[in-house]
Amino acid sequence: MINSGRIRNLLQCYFLPGLVFQSVIVGGGYGTGREIAEFFLVHGPVNGLLGMLVAGLCWSVVLAIAFEFSRLTHSHDYRRFFKQLLGPGWVLFELIYLLIALLVLAVLGSAAAKMVTDLFAWPGIWGTLILLACIGLLAYLGTRVIERALTFWSVLLYLVYAGFLLWVVHDFGGDIAASFNSEPNTSTIWYWDGVRYAAYNLNALAAVLFVTRHLHSRQQALGAGALAGVIGIVPGIFVFIAMLAQYPHIISAPVPVTALLQGLGAIWFFVVFQLILFGTFVETGAGIIHAINERVAGAFQERHKTLPKTYRLAIALGCLSLAMLLAEQFGLITLIAKGYGMLSYAYLAVVILPLLTFGLVRILRSPKTRAKDQKTQTSRSWV
Repeated sequence: MINSGRIRNLLQCYFLPGLVFQSVIVGGGYGTGREIAEFFLVHGPVNGLLGMLVAGLCWSVVLAIAFEFSRLTHSHDYRRFFKQLLGPGWVLFELIYLLIALLVLAVLGSAAAKMVTDLFAWPGIWGTLILLACIGLLAYLGTRVIERALTFWSVLLYLVYAGFLLWVVHDFGGDIAASFNSEPNTSTIWYWDGVRYAAYNLNALAAVLFVTRHLHSRQQALGAGALAGVIGIVPGIFVFIAMLAQYPHIISAPVPVTALLQGLGAIWFFVVFQLILFGTFVETGAGIIHAINERVAGAFQERHKTLPKTYRLAIALGCLSLAMLLAEQFGLITLIAKGYGMLSYAYLAVVILPLLTFGLVRILRSPKTRAKDQKTQTSRSWV
């Protein structure tokens, strides 16, 4: 007989972290297709796809180590996590995180404005304001609502992206095949762009730590991390393959996904997909803001206080307003081409290298008895 409690715990342990990770990266990572073009499609179809596989592998390895480090140190917000990992140098991470957070929020605001203009012919400011209101509401409602919203929308996005890919392949499969058979790109840095892409998107780690409280053993932490990399990269590969239908001129499109949707010629699906895409902007922004709120909440907790909901809303609105100024000043393509690339190097130095060295050593030296005891206790609670 199937134990529903056991299934629920398995889903929380192994799939929830990956679904939340995918929810947070989708808006800034591949929701518009612009990032896929910038980091992968410029290297050609084959090299670009290989670069995406490198990115997914990097996510799996780093997240597996990060989740286990979080479990061992009981660090479920980025302030505690990076104090354990970097000591006094944790403030460097916070600076980089805030910069990347503002950059991603600016990209989301710029894309939301363009989407509303293309879809309804409204002034772009309405898209920005609607995005701001939705993210602010989720930030105000807190952890449980955000966890459920991100999980639901992530599953919905998977279904819609899979349908989108099948439709594009059905209508333009010959063009996609021709793109793969085109003259190969001789670029030799495709793998490095895969690493850089993985690096700046691992900024989402800070936004995923709040769900690591569900992990009770080393096996669960490592398994959830490895699976999160797969869950995160698959929708991006869907977008990459679909973009080959208009390769190579789609590389210069500000929002390549919109160009693909227009090529399908189905207004109803164009509207549905755009609404789903707008929802991904909301969940990405909500995850980023929630990580900041959880960091502040942790500081309040150390003083035996509770962060008021109104403070959560104020932090969200403040960060979003500043990000919108960036979007207005620089524009979508410039933000992605310049900002993401520079900050990815900083993230490699401050987050990934310490995790793969000090973090891994600390995990290997930690006693395994605690993990086994917790696993046994958890399995008993399922019965």
